[in-house]
Amino acid sequence: MKESKVWFITGAGSGIGLQIAKAAFAAGNKVVATGRDASKVTKAINGSTDNLLVVKMDVTNPKEISTGVNSAIEKFGTIDVLINNAGNFYAGFFEELSPAQVERQMATNLFGPMNVTRAVLPLMRKSKSGHIISISSTAALVGYELCSAYAASKFGLEGWMESLQMEIAPFGIHTTIVEPGFFRTNLLEPSSTIWSELQVEDYAARMAALKPFWESMSGKQGGDPAKLAAALLTIAGEKTPPKRWMAGADAIAEAERKAKELIDQANAYRELSSSLAYEQTAAV
Repeated sequence: MKESKVWFITGAGSGIGLQIAKAAFAAGNKVVATGRDASKVTKAINGSTDNLLVVKMDVTNPKEISTGVNSAIEKFGTIDVLINNAGNFYAGFFEELSPAQVERQMATNLFGPMNVTRAVLPLMRKSKSGHIISISSTAALVGYELCSAYAASKFGLEGWMESLQMEIAPFGIHTTIVEPGFFRTNLLEPSSTIWSELQVEDYAARMAALKPFWESMSGKQGGDPAKLAAALLTIAGEKTPPKRWMAGADAIAEAERKAKELIDQANAYRELSSSLAYEQTAAV
């Protein structure tokens, strides 16, 4: 029988976060499920036992993060697995997204995971164990139209996680970046997607063509969040979990496309790129 662990999950009121909370709970783990609306999280999980703690926590609010982590420690004594899942989507062309919107995108998708992790790391360092899992996106590998702010937040998330991995590995702490493809969550619903608030006439025709496509995808994505959650439990249970996990066949295809593009770009200017070192002077 596998040892029960304490899972701390952000954005557990819906989508992938909710399914991870349900799967971890069903597997016999202790779960701290957080969200901006605690009543929504409680209703969504539909469970009330000593192994479940629901906490009101907005990842952009440092005080609520501190309270949430302290509540978890008071109830369960530790945090073994941190799932950085909470996120949203500011959609639109870069010039039509206001500076405030871009900042809010970064606050939720990048600084939020950073600050939650900062609150949890001292506990994991002390116990010389732990697993930090951050839910990223294929938009962290490739850019898409209308995704400039979102992609920037996810590219940043992955650069931070890759660097963090090397910093905390000596303490016995693992990290995993999860790159889902298109899963049937509420990310594209009005509650999670915020459209650009500015208008630039030069983009009007393309916005009129592209926005309906993105909106039409909501509820029709091919990925099953429950299957992702079950697979993630397998990933988290491995002795040496992967540093990166592509979730979905479409995510693998995008990763392979990006890898080929990088190799092609490196080869295209290999001679020029390799000619930039100082000339070596002959020894006298």
